[in-house]
Amino acid sequence: MTDLPSPVMLHDTPRAPNPRRVRIFMAEKGISLPVTPVDIMTGEQFAAHKDRVGSHNVPALALEDGSFLTETVAICRYLEAFHPEPNLMGRDPLETARIEMWSRRGEVQLMFPVASVLRHGNPAMAVMEEQCPAWAEANGPRVARGLVWLNASLEGKDYLAGDRFTVADITALVTVDFMRTIRTPVPEEHGATHRWLERVRARDTLVP
Repeated sequence: MTDLPSPVMLHDTPRAPNPRRVRIFMAEKGISLPVTPVDIMTGEQFAAHKDRVGSHNVPALALEDGSFLTETVAICRYLEAFHPEPNLMGRDPLETARIEMWSRRGEVQLMFPVASVLRHGNPAMAVMEEQCPAWAEANGPRVARGLVWLNASLEGKDYLAGDRFTVADITALVTVDFMRTIRTPVPEEHGATHRWLERVRARDTLVP
């Protein structure tokens, strides 16, 4: 990878799920980078951070050539190119596609509804969103359906995308943990999800 600019800095915030996805991904690979904090609850992502990075998105990965990568999956894909083991995104085209499929399903089925309930239903989030309370209310049932989907998807499997821990599990775990912000627990009867949670939460890489 000597022909590509190396990662040199992570622009990060502890208050959102996508940055945590990247932090867990890095912890799994033993990657350590300097961190520039971004306070999203003061709107810094729309001001100083955007001026630096060219986008309001957090996290952002700074490269040694002065450029930046944003978007969680793009950052993880670039980091995996520099640190291929342990592999978290697929060892061949079919496994890569399946992992990507399950991670994206986790985003669409559960992460996006959870974020919509929070961002449109919590007055404190007005700094980040032109709020539509009706959209928060509409997404409550979508969260419930997403949890049903997750439990069904985990039946008979140790991990979401197959027989090993991958970025798809990171997506789903961070989303489930983030549901604390909307005060929604995993239903007790969702046995497959609870067994999976016990399995993945035992890992020593689950940084806050």
